[in-house]
Amino acid sequence: MKKDRVISTSLLYIVGIIMAVIFLFPFYFSTISAFKTNGEIMRNALSLPTEFYLESFKFLFAETNFPKALLNSAFLTFAAAALQVIIIPMAAYAIERNANKWTNALYVFFLCGMMIPFQVYMVPLFKQLKVLGLYGNLAGPLFVYLAGSVGFGVLLYTSFLKGIPREIEEAAEIDGCSRVGIYWRIVFPLLGPCTASMVVLNGLGVWNDFLMPLLVLPSDKPQTIMVEIYKFVGEFSTRWDMVFAGSFVSIIPVLIIFLFLQKYFIKGVASGATKG
Repeated sequence: MKKDRVISTSLLYIVGIIMAVIFLFPFYFSTISAFKTNGEIMRNALSLPTEFYLESFKFLFAETNFPKALLNSAFLTFAAAALQVIIIPMAAYAIERNANKWTNALYVFFLCGMMIPFQVYMVPLFKQLKVLGLYGNLAGPLFVYLAGSVGFGVLLYTSFLKGIPREIEEAAEIDGCSRVGIYWRIVFPLLGPCTASMVVLNGLGVWNDFLMPLLVLPSDKPQTIMVEIYKFVGEFSTRWDMVFAGSFVSIIPVLIIFLFLQKYFIKGVASGATKG
């Protein structure tokens, strides 16, 4: 029995190491390529750089629209996350704490939005953005990101709310706290792990999004980092040094935020998946 347990544990470690190598290899490849010349990347893509080539970063920030695109991506990510954290938990709280046929129907309606691929409603969505005057500016993608995250957000928050005892709210109500006060002073702080999960998951989606900014924002102005990186990919030639330098810069903020929130992120996802 003990021998079987050692073998199974060893197999798990081996599988874990293999999976870690598979997932870390793209990051390794992107990092070493960011400090190479374009010719060196083409000659031997997997080798370490002979010297740290930094001219790609200098050109990226001094001669291109990448800094402005970086600000645009940061604005969209933080603004979308702020709106999601303010609006979606309130909707989930109203649905979970006031369960009836109408709120259940609304809950199902939100979940149905998760099942429709973006490509299905892409064309009418852009026509609607034009009618509303949201086409060609950052407000368009922002509202689309917010609307697109409602289904998953409501699912995550309602699952998490089922694990928060109602007795806490009832005690606060007896003490004279209003419904709004109960939500913001008691319930919302308890949603911290779930909120961290929302920020990480949806923030990554907004930061790394390529299709929406490419189609909505004007091509003659700075767009977002992914679109600006794509501009270095040409039909007949590609500046791989610029592509990997831009990719390396785009990874750093995401990595920092994830490392800072990973404890809350894992707790929030695990709680949302098991409660209720």
